[in-house]
Amino acid sequence: MKSFSHISRCLSVLLLLLSLSCSSDGTNRNPFLPEVGFRFDLNTNLPLYSALNNDGNSVFINTQGVGIKGVYVTNTGFSTYRAFEASCPNHSPNECSTLQQDGQVVSCDCDDFQYSLFTGQLLSRPDDGNRYYDMLEYRATRSGDVILISN
Repeated sequence: MKSFSHISRCLSVLLLLLSLSCSSDGTNRNPFLPEVGFRFDLNTNLPLYSALNNDGNSVFINTQGVGIKGVYVTNTGFSTYRAFEASCPNHSPNECSTLQQDGQVVSCDCDDFQYSLFTGQLLSRPDDGNRYYDMLEYRATRSGDVILISN
């Protein structure tokens, strides 16, 4: 009987720990952008993507099914790549919400916000008490001459 109560207590503690571990992870998913799943292989030997062989260069991938409104991929140096959604992150996708590139910055025609293609951060974030989102980032991993972009 003693071992049964010990097992019962252990199970109770285990259930308590499991229930606590199932709580929200505290991340704040962007409510304006729907979650999409995709995988895109980008071959840097192709002329369309060869700019990514040089540090600091970016390319825009406007292929249907890749992101919501496309993806910007940037070579941030030291063989590191970052990929960001091309939709303005601070409102729902619409006719003016595809970010437009000007060098290493992209801007939204809907609200004139600008974002860094190196960090995805909103530049000159307003201090008005409202919540503003940075660019939505996707996974970017390189294997040989291919950069895999996925969500």
